[in-house]
Amino acid sequence: MLKYLNARVTPARLPVVIGALTLLLITSGCGLFGTHKKVQVPPLLPMKDASRSDLVREVNRLAAVKSIHGKLDIQFEDTSFASVGIAEKYRQVDGNLTLQRPGGIYLTLQFTIVEIAQMASDGQHFAVAVLQGDERYRRFVKGTNNANYPKLDHTDEPATGNKKQQKGEKETVNALSNLRPQHLTDAFLIRPIDSNAGVIYSQSEFFQEEPDTRPQKKGSRVMRGYYLLEELSEPKNGETQVLRRFWFDRVDRVRLARLQTFDSQGQITTDVSYFDEKPIGATETALMPTRIELTRPKDQYKLSLAYQDPASVELNREYPPQAFILQNKWGLPEVDLDAEKNKKVTANQ
Repeated sequence: MLKYLNARVTPARLPVVIGALTLLLITSGCGLFGTHKKVQVPPLLPMKDASRSDLVREVNRLAAVKSIHGKLDIQFEDTSFASVGIAEKYRQVDGNLTLQRPGGIYLTLQFTIVEIAQMASDGQHFAVAVLQGDERYRRFVKGTNNANYPKLDHTDEPATGNKKQQKGEKETVNALSNLRPQHLTDAFLIRPIDSNAGVIYSQSEFFQEEPDTRPQKKGSRVMRGYYLLEELSEPKNGETQVLRRFWFDRVDRVRLARLQTFDSQGQITTDVSYFDEKPIGATETALMPTRIELTRPKDQYKLSLAYQDPASVELNREYPPQAFILQNKWGLPEVDLDAEKNKKVTANQ
């Protein structure tokens, strides 16, 4: 078109052409910017304000609980195929849970009246006893809390019988064997915030579009506001590290909704979400979450846990140290993860 104009327009007519083009652009612009179209956007829910000291008090309010004993509904989900959009859920089981600070836990799992597994940690070491399934799949796994182990996998193929059933048993055993009881301790008994612990805290806000969970709003979307409180290590050589990230829901009231912990590389080790805060306790009570979702991305599993009867939970009872030690009283084949790890290190030297 420019070539056409250059060929046809004389200097005398150039102002007229420029005026016509200007008018064309103006009228086109009016059509473009003058168009009004209503678009549905998620509404921002009303939010509560809070200071950093308010957020610290909320965490430490939950951290004031010294021990918990109660019955749970537990759903295990294997997320090892999450990278391709697949997750494998296992049957919901009953759990009998006892927790005590700083790191004590004893958990029994059963389906109907059949005991499936027991697991415990005294804060330093853990043990998991798998009690059901084919004889060769039962085991007693033990290790150290702060050690990193590769995923334990029983690869033997069943020789005879119902292979589909035995394959399911093997997968369940593998899942249970890779559970670490101390991860539940950290999720239920949150470590308090100590301003004298040599760490730094930073507060910010965050907005996230989510499904609307309010009654009669099913299928709607909302924008929910959060406060983020990040726990950082003291700077060394100009660098610092994120240790924990607390998410506080600001709708209705400010409450802890999520807790993430990180390793030295800044990768998430544990991601815990808290739901349905209600009074818990039979005699002594506390306002606490009644449903918890715990995800371990590196360990490739997720646990959904909910109190069966929040009013029957026993809080702040004192238990002796031996209550959190699991002995192999069944004579199960033992898997010592520390010994296996040392054996591999020696072999590679």
